[in-house]
Amino acid sequence: MKRLLNIELQKLWKNTSSKVLIISYFVLLSFIALLASVNFKIIGIDFRLADQGIFNFPYIWHFNTYIAAILKFFLALVIVSMMSNEYTYGTLKQNLIDGLSKREFIQSKFLTVILFAVGSTLFIFLMSLTLGYSFSSYTETAIVFSEMEYIGGYLLKLIAFFSFCLFAGILVKRSAFAIGFIFVWYIIEKIMHGLLRWQIVKDDTISENIVQFFPLESMSNLVKEPVTRFQAYQALESMNTAGAVKPKFYGIHWYEVVIVLAWTAFFIFMSYKILKKRDL
Repeated sequence: MKRLLNIELQKLWKNTSSKVLIISYFVLLSFIALLASVNFKIIGIDFRLADQGIFNFPYIWHFNTYIAAILKFFLALVIVSMMSNEYTYGTLKQNLIDGLSKREFIQSKFLTVILFAVGSTLFIFLMSLTLGYSFSSYTETAIVFSEMEYIGGYLLKLIAFFSFCLFAGILVKRSAFAIGFIFVWYIIEKIMHGLLRWQIVKDDTISENIVQFFPLESMSNLVKEPVTRFQAYQALESMNTAGAVKPKFYGIHWYEVVIVLAWTAFFIFMSYKILKKRDL
């Protein structure tokens, strides 16, 4: 396992564009912390995001993982280009000649996917912990480490999405077309969602129950949008029941985890099957 991971890390380290994208990703994640200390002046009034409660425990776990998940496309580019370079520079064929099996090749890529996901999750965990202790109104241990399922959901979301990117990279070969494939897939899911909701079943609940099985939608469900939850908190704190939003479940259902795990296994399995049958 260590040997396979070392092979991939050496390839990434020697690729300048990959290094730039990885560094840019973690720099952008750090901007979440930067926003906490910036004072915005709106109509002559000083405004700081940290003072609004977005970094309160345990809400910070939800907010930060959701924002960080938006930036995952930087690492997605690395994974897609990582696979594309194998074909462009002939390293895949050379690895196979040197004795690496196709199964080991896929394992090495999946280990890289896991490494990226774990590294990003650990970074978000430490940054959220620091921001929370710096700005949260609640620092009791029981509160701080409650709702940690968002960290787990974020980790699984990244592993699943990066596995999808790996599948796209192997299927399409070229990075630009692979990214286009991922984008088109996203558009297709949105169109299908709209058709189900407005034309086919014409029922919000039924259409939501169907689209939760779509790959990208199922990944999105692991860390749901936190904005309406924050609005509900603000309404409760101000005792403004008129401003309260409709109750919604923001946690993670067990079956949502199962769906995403199934898609992850499918993408890795199909990546191996495509590679096994393809004439290199």
